[in-house]
Amino acid sequence: MRPLVSEAGFGRRRSGRSEGRRGAGASAPPAPWEFVLPEETATEDLGLFLSEFLCPGDVVALSGGLGGGKTTLARAVIRELAGDPRLEVPSPTFTLIQPYTARDGRAIIHADLYRLRDPDELVELGFDEMAEDAITLVEWPDRLPPRDAPVLTVDLSLRAEFGPEARLARIDGTGGMRARLDRARAVRRLLDRSGWDVAERTLMQGDASSRAYERLTKPDGTSAVLMIAPPRPDGPPVRDGKPYSAIVHLAESVHAFVALDRGLRALGFSAPKIYGEDLAEGLLILEDLGSEPVIEAGAPRPERYAEAVRLLAKLHATPLPPVLPVADGIEHVLPPYDTEALLFEAELMPDWYAPAIRDATLSAEARSDFVDLWRAALQGAVPDRPTWTLRDYHSPNLIWLPERDGLERVGLIDFQDAVMGHPAYDVASLLQDARVDTSAEFELRLLGLYARERRGRDPAFDVGAFATAYALLAAQRATKILGIFARLDRRDGKPGYLAHLPRIEGYLARNLAHPALAGLRDWHAAHLPGLVSPAPES
Repeated sequence: MRPLVSEAGFGRRRSGRSEGRRGAGASAPPAPWEFVLPEETATEDLGLFLSEFLCPGDVVALSGGLGGGKTTLARAVIRELAGDPRLEVPSPTFTLIQPYTARDGRAIIHADLYRLRDPDELVELGFDEMAEDAITLVEWPDRLPPRDAPVLTVDLSLRAEFGPEARLARIDGTGGMRARLDRARAVRRLLDRSGWDVAERTLMQGDASSRAYERLTKPDGTSAVLMIAPPRPDGPPVRDGKPYSAIVHLAESVHAFVALDRGLRALGFSAPKIYGEDLAEGLLILEDLGSEPVIEAGAPRPERYAEAVRLLAKLHATPLPPVLPVADGIEHVLPPYDTEALLFEAELMPDWYAPAIRDATLSAEARSDFVDLWRAALQGAVPDRPTWTLRDYHSPNLIWLPERDGLERVGLIDFQDAVMGHPAYDVASLLQDARVDTSAEFELRLLGLYARERRGRDPAFDVGAFATAYALLAAQRATKILGIFARLDRRDGKPGYLAHLPRIEGYLARNLAHPALAGLRDWHAAHLPGLVSPAPES
């Protein structure tokens, strides 16, 4: 037999969190993943690695003969999840089931079914109820009834030909587990070749998307951010055979982020440096810009908002290309933020907000009138010269960097969905932030600052046309967000976003007072009473 080389190198110990390592640039082997664990500490390190991507409801099926290391592996996983390296974790051979609690409150179940005489015994022990929302590690899983949960299969066998303590590990997964395993391995490779393999990993608060973020901290305190953004799978077709993401031009991979990041940095703006990347897997290691906000106690910090406005004025006054390089031979094309995309986003209001929040059932005619009114209104927001529209230019994505100078004090993140659109859109995103209370007086003052800055850089800047486009796009954005937040509640089970609805409704009412939106104001007064009042008769 040809000796199997340990691809993961799980025998290495290091300071800080102990995790598996792998040679840089190794290609992914075919399933199952096979490698040799040279000694017991390598088995423990494998357990630490597996604990990184286990979720409630998962089952880890631990197979292998007596003395193969199943309990050693389970003990390492449980101790890591519990955050206690000295936690007593005996083999549950006699109790069959032993519960634990993870450091974040998640339930952990360790089961040994070697002595199980009949599957009905599991029912008597309440195994199904205990394991439903737990991370469950099962030794001798062949005695476990079939389950629908994601299953990670780990088979350990003694292999004396590789050493007195050596074991052969064979790992695979079902129910989406294999994809998670492969992504975790890709993360290991990226951290290793980028010099961040010794970093402590801490989960950061995510956003409303499928992306995840971790803060990486080296023993010397140096930090970075790991961005995990696997390629976006196409959702179901919703119109003309296209999914929602394609219609509204949402980024499908990290290529967009990389292209915009380098483009913004080339202009002198403080987007994060990229320390490492795996474009195929959607993984980036980014400069940690910190967490100092541009707001305080839920309100804008005026001097910080002013710099954010000046940044937009500089960006919008600069001729910008619609195509940006990503890597050798790879380019990213910024799609146009066209009327169809803006219109489709606005339709989230009648589709989600109206029935879910206002309990309003709109007739086909009312919905058609809504679309027609928006289509006509948006003609006033067609840009003469499209610019980069970062799209989520608001307080959660702006980091204040006091140690830098001028506009570089505004750190930029979360711009992968950028499009070529009207400059008024990002100004509206900032000044009518869904999470921040902004008075009309403050908004008007910063709009004046933007106009002065733009005119100073571009004497031909048309303030009147910009003001109209601002009202239109601010109203469109508020309309869209009301629909998105209602959808996050009803479809995705995220009710926390509903707390922002009164603020967004106030912004929408403010915008609908503009003469260019008179028709839509009357529509809202007729079909969503209480949101706005009908325009007074002249």
